Amino acid sequence: MKYLYLWLNIGSFLVPFLFSFHPRLQFYKKWKSLGLGILVMMAVFIPWDIIFTVNGFWGFNPAYISGIDFLGLPLEEWLFFICIPYACLFTHYALLTLFPKLSFSRLTIEATQVTLLCAMVIALWYYYDRWYTLVNFSYAIILLGLVYNYKRHLLQLFYPTYLVVLIPFFIVNGILTGTGIEGQVVWYNNAENLGIRMLTIPVEDVIYNLGMLLTVFSITEWAESKKKSSD
Repeated sequence: MKYLYLWLNIGSFLVPFLFSFHPRLQFYKKWKSLGLGILVMMAVFIPWDIIFTVNGFWGFNPAYISGIDFLGLPLEEWLFFICIPYACLFTHYALLTLFPKLSFSRLTIEATQVTLLCAMVIALWYYYDRWYTLVNFSYAIILLGLVYNYKRHLLQLFYPTYLVVLIPFFIVNGILTGTGIEGQVVWYNNAENLGIRMLTIPVEDVIYNLGMLLTVFSITEWAESKKKSSD
């Protein structure tokens, strides 16, 4: 299906965008802070994406994209870094508005941190020569360490909503990696990752998504706190 990747981006974005103006949610008031968060995230993830694409660590099936490229990445990939964080952060703030007590305890956060960090360090110890694993897990370890040390309360809010976000993530990313379609929208060179798949999704993608969204969320919250302090 031509333009499948484009339609997945639009479909992910459209409903959250329309509900951003709901009087109870008023997500549009966070657009400026969210925009900054997305820009900071893209400053990290776009160069990473370009380098990995150029070196054949992953790539894009021309049968499912428009054919419009910029800096070696298809238009749809650029839109991915806008539409998906927008939809996920909307979901995060909507859930917290509807369920204001939705958070993990400090003990749960500490246990989650230890589990995630140990799993990634062990994987890197044995598979440091796999570029996707190396870069992805290294970035997540640094980011989680920084947020835990300086803004620990953000993780108490982020982790429970991230578990919810994983549901649409598995749907969208599953389609992108070949679930339910004949080919793959995005293909991966398994020599550069662990080779472990959840259906068709590389296990690294879960951490990639976590790093991407936590970057946007952390910057958004920082900008929101600055805005409140100046009011």
